[in-house]
Amino acid sequence: MRNLIDIRDLSVKEIEELIAVADDIIENPEKYAEKCRHKKLATLFFEPSTRTRLSFEAAMYELGGNVLGFSEAQSSSAAKGESVADTVRTVSCYADIIAMRHPKEGAPLVASTASEVPIINAGDGGHNHPTQTLTDLLTIKRETGRLCNLTVGFCGDLKFGRTVHSLISALSRYTGIKIVLISPDELKLPGYIKEEALNANNIPYEQTTDLESVMPELDILYMTRVQRERFFNEEDYLRLKDSYILTPEKLKNAKQSLRILHPLPRVNEISREVDKDERACYFRQVRYGKYIRMALILMLLGVE
Repeated sequence: MRNLIDIRDLSVKEIEELIAVADDIIENPEKYAEKCRHKKLATLFFEPSTRTRLSFEAAMYELGGNVLGFSEAQSSSAAKGESVADTVRTVSCYADIIAMRHPKEGAPLVASTASEVPIINAGDGGHNHPTQTLTDLLTIKRETGRLCNLTVGFCGDLKFGRTVHSLISALSRYTGIKIVLISPDELKLPGYIKEEALNANNIPYEQTTDLESVMPELDILYMTRVQRERFFNEEDYLRLKDSYILTPEKLKNAKQSLRILHPLPRVNEISREVDKDERACYFRQVRYGKYIRMALILMLLGVE
């Protein structure tokens, strides 16, 4: 039985296979319409989510399966003090596969030791978000035609951004990657990510606080919001929340081939005016997320 807790649970070859299946789903959706008939996905979301939860649900319905679950901890027995392990052990009696989001780092890993069905980590605290990373990789591949030889800029909250941590970890396994880290000093990428992903794989990177100075060299700009829910005090959040706001003016020196990604939700870090720019692909990214999750569900359930 396979789980997906960390993007590193998948080999580069497996990621390529998932992308190939997602591409085929996009081209031939009718071929997949009954692949998960009589299968059930449980969505256990102990933390708020719109895109990830609905994306998993849409993915399962489009495969012909069914969905059960909850969208907040207060509507589950966690509110009565039930452990994650017991919740998951119980739900695995009802479902064939579980997608789980939790505010505590490592909770999906604990869940996987108790579950009798595959567990997909749908985000754990500020740690990891492997299915968003698969979404990002599919987006980059479809928008640029490659996953190698790219200069990728990450802008905003690099300290708490689990999507950033996962994607850097994944990209560090490809050749010709350069990473540009753009953030205020207080929200820099954690040292352990630099060590485990960048330094360990000899990935060149630079750190800056100035987005516009590095804009001309970027192939991908990955914008993130400053996450209020990860801060210990409101004062720090308010001081940093508007550090980077992407506007058409700031894109004047960017490549025409640049692609702008964002895991969403957006607050105000990308001006609405940028939405009209063909280089903005964050809403296309949302659609790609459904297809890659369909491919992942098929893989973990062992459906041909």
